[in-house]
Amino acid sequence: MEKNKKLLDNKKVSFFNSISKNIFILFGLISITCLVSDFYFKTSNLSITFIITTLVSFIITLIGIPKLKKINIKQIIREEGPKNHFLKQGTPTMGGIFFIPIGIIISNILYFNKDNYDIILTLSFVIIFFMFIGFLDDLLSLKKRFNTGLSSGQKIILQAFISLIFIIICASNNFIPQNILVANKIVNVGNLIYPLGIFVLLAESNSTNLTDGLDGLLSGCSILIFTGLAINILIENPSNDFTLAPLCIAMSGACMGFLFLNKYPAKLFMGDAGSLAIGASLGGIALISNQLWSVLIMGGILAAESISVIIQVSIFKISKRIKGKGHKLFLMTPLHHHFELKGNNESLIVSSFWLITLFLVIINLIFSLNPNSLN
Repeated sequence: MEKNKKLLDNKKVSFFNSISKNIFILFGLISITCLVSDFYFKTSNLSITFIITTLVSFIITLIGIPKLKKINIKQIIREEGPKNHFLKQGTPTMGGIFFIPIGIIISNILYFNKDNYDIILTLSFVIIFFMFIGFLDDLLSLKKRFNTGLSSGQKIILQAFISLIFIIICASNNFIPQNILVANKIVNVGNLIYPLGIFVLLAESNSTNLTDGLDGLLSGCSILIFTGLAINILIENPSNDFTLAPLCIAMSGACMGFLFLNKYPAKLFMGDAGSLAIGASLGGIALISNQLWSVLIMGGILAAESISVIIQVSIFKISKRIKGKGHKLFLMTPLHHHFELKGNNESLIVSSFWLITLFLVIINLIFSLNPNSLN
C-alpha cells in the first residue's frame, strides 16, 4: 500500500515536472476556450486571432534569438539570487521587444478603421512606452554588467509619468468609467481615477516584473489571465460590437508563442521590456473595460509575488529596529524563490502557479456568470 502511494505521488510530481507537455495542454485549453467563445459570441473571432498571433510570435521570436546572441544581449544574474540560477547566465534576454509588438500590431490590424479604434491606439501607446522603459532598464543593466539598470526611483518616475499621460487621455475622452465596479458594487471615484489609474498601472507592471523570475512563469500565467479577461469582457458585454476581447487574446497569443521558447530550460528571457509591457497591458485593459476586480482575482499569483516582497522587507526593517537584527518570514522573495530554496524544482513551481492561476480564472468567471453570488 505504501509502495503504491509513493508511486502515485511520483506520477503526480512527474506530471507537474513535464513542462513541455503542460505547455501543449495550455495551448489546447486556450484554443478550445476561444473556439467555444466564437460559437457562443458570434462576432468574437478569438480562435483565429489566438492561433495566428501564437504562430507569428513564435517565428519572430525564434528568428530574434540568434540576433540577440550576436550582439551579446545576455542575462546578468543577480548575485544574491538562488545559486542554481547562475546556470542561466548568458541566456539571451530582452525577448519582450519581439513578442509584445506582435500582439499590438495584430490588435491594430483587427481594429483598424473601426469604431473606437482610438482606444486601441491609446492602449498601444501605454504598452509600447512601458516596453521602452523596460528596454532601457535591460540595456543599462547590460552596460553596467549588473542585474539592475535603472534605479527603482527612476523606474517609478518614468512609469508614473507615462501612466499620468495615459489616464489624462482616457479621462478626457471618456475611455475610463468613473464608476468602478468592485465586487459587484458600483463605486463612484470621480477625480480619484487619476491616482487610482496611476497606482493600478504601477502595481500591475511591477507585479509582473517581480513574477518574471522563473522560466515560463510569467508568460504562462499571463496567457491564462489575458484569456480569462477576454471571456469576462464578452460575458459582461455580449451585445457590444466593440470589446477589448480580441486585444486580450492577441496578447495571450503573443505570450503563447514566446512561451514555447521561454519554457524550462529557457532559450530566451523576456526581460523588463516584456514584463513591464505585460503589466501595463493588464492594467490598461482593466481600467478601460472596468475589470479591476477581475484582474485582481485572476492575477492572484502576481499579487502574492508583490505582497511577499512587501511583507519580507517590512518584517526585516521592523525587527531590525526593535531587536537590532533583521528577521525574514520567507527564505527569499519574490515568493517563487522561497519555494525554490525549499527544494522544489523550477518546473514544479511554474506548473503549480499556472494551475493556481487557472483556478482563479475559473472562480472569477463563475462570479461573472453569477454576480449575485458576491452579494
